[in-house]
Amino acid sequence: MGYPEDVLAPDEQLLLHRHPHWKMLFWPIVTLIVATALAGFAGGLISRRAEGTARFALLITVLAVYLVILLWRCVAPIVSWKSTHFIVTDRRVLVRQGVITHSGIDIPMSRISSVQFRHGLFDRLLGTGTLVIESSSSEPLEYDDIPSVQQVHSLLYHQVFEVERQRNGHDDRWDDRRSYR
Repeated sequence: MGYPEDVLAPDEQLLLHRHPHWKMLFWPIVTLIVATALAGFAGGLISRRAEGTARFALLITVLAVYLVILLWRCVAPIVSWKSTHFIVTDRRVLVRQGVITHSGIDIPMSRISSVQFRHGLFDRLLGTGTLVIESSSSEPLEYDDIPSVQQVHSLLYHQVFEVERQRNGHDDRWDDRRSYR
């Protein structure tokens, strides 16, 4: 059983599992291309103009700087993107992120009072946006770069409506107003 199935309760159904939108990876990819071009240019320039141990030391320096930039500006954002999960089940919304320091939040469907989304022109062109979930917490929770944000909004709205319908008498398991004799 893989992630996220291993965080679900035995009878809980997974409805949606997404990573943030790929637009998060745009600048790391641009950085990779530019850094590779600059490192190649610098390496070629050093190979033509320097000799002996100076050439070797300069090439090692260029390689070291290139690898540091790759790890810092390319690998770290890709790992962050891959380790961020937005999950919707029939009972709750889960957000998990992090590799070394793992953090997460679970919002039961019964606690969600409002679901909103927003996206500008650029986000609409890419099919992404920000999902805003209001619950019993003091501040609304905002999740940026959710792919197909309108579909996720609709799914959440229907799930919240279904849980509310069950609480209002269609399913006695969720009705807190019933009398206990």
